[in-house]
Amino acid sequence: MELHPQLLNDTHRIGRLPLSHCLLMDDARYPWIILVPELDHPAREIYQLDALQRQQLLEESCLIQQLLNEQFDPKKLNVGALGNIVPQLHLHHIARNEDDPAWPGPVWGHSERLPYTEEMAESRIQLFQKLLQEKLQ
Repeated sequence: MELHPQLLNDTHRIGRLPLSHCLLMDDARYPWIILVPELDHPAREIYQLDALQRQQLLEESCLIQQLLNEQFDPKKLNVGALGNIVPQLHLHHIARNEDDPAWPGPVWGHSERLPYTEEMAESRIQLFQKLLQEKLQ
């Protein structure tokens, strides 16, 4: 399975979960993780997964939500599978706070993203790799 070119352009790889690729959105304004299920068939929507895949995606999504909540103490977690630009099924997880630039509206289309510096991206990736490793043991 190949990741959609837009996902490759907009994210940094964190690692793999049992079903999904785990990606860090390259926007330093928001703690933002994307899960992309690795499937043997193209899918745009969650209902196109079989029951076990849907269950696994939900488990992985809940894990990411828990990590974001524990690390960033957000006012709200936004979780969504939009796919208006990238048709490959992917699930966004964004930790939101009242002081973020788009609050209380959606992050999409609000303003240009602020890419991570190389050092900050590496730090964030290592943090999530460590946290996921601890939770999955």
